[in-house]
Amino acid sequence: MLLDYLILLLVSFLANVFSAFVGGGAGLLQLPVLLFLGLPFSIALATHKIATVALGIGATLRHLRERNLDLRFSLIILAFGLPGVILGATIILAIPGKSAVFALGVLTIGLGVYSWFSPTLGQKQTAKNRNIYGYLIGGCILFFTGILNGSLTSGTGLFVTLWLVYWFGLDYKSAVAYTLVLVGLFWNASGALTLALQTEVRWDWLPVLLLASVAGGYVGAHLSIIKTNKLIKRAFEVVTILVGVRLILGVI
Repeated sequence: MLLDYLILLLVSFLANVFSAFVGGGAGLLQLPVLLFLGLPFSIALATHKIATVALGIGATLRHLRERNLDLRFSLIILAFGLPGVILGATIILAIPGKSAVFALGVLTIGLGVYSWFSPTLGQKQTAKNRNIYGYLIGGCILFFTGILNGSLTSGTGLFVTLWLVYWFGLDYKSAVAYTLVLVGLFWNASGALTLALQTEVRWDWLPVLLLASVAGGYVGAHLSIIKTNKLIKRAFEVVTILVGVRLILGVI
């Protein structure tokens, strides 16, 4: 039992440091460990989702000190994304998801490859698509990503990060900040609550996971603030490709 707790603490801390640094991907390590330790998928998913809320808390504590999030833009992301998250978390336990997970893996790898071959992407912040048309198109993609966030386990935060860079013109630093606070805290909290109402949760493991997630989220967010956009971009690309490969290997 003690060994299980130590494994959970170490893996969850490292997973959340990387996730908070690049804007997603904590499930790459954390969820497989929960499954490896013997939890059924539904219980592991709900437990993981609750733990990711703590990642959002840790990251939020660090990013709020910088005061660099625009309230109106944040509310738009929440307004479009939260309904999708709740919808996705409501339907996931009833739908076989292997094909969706495989497709998400391929798309996630595509994100990393696209970013890699776009050297100037996200290096400077240039606001764009900040009109009704732009918000509607951008919001629809965020709604769809919210469905994926509520129903699947890895990679959706990375989708949000790259979409904010590509469509709204944020640099990687700003996009990661929005993703960690809004997706990590609010989206994940909505998904975790919806799942917890439908299935069991491994409550005795949560204190360890929550501690590691808060600490990892804070450390990763700190690194994303002090490091350069170029380094964050490279880390994003590596993590994105690894997440995509992990998703594909999990269903073949």
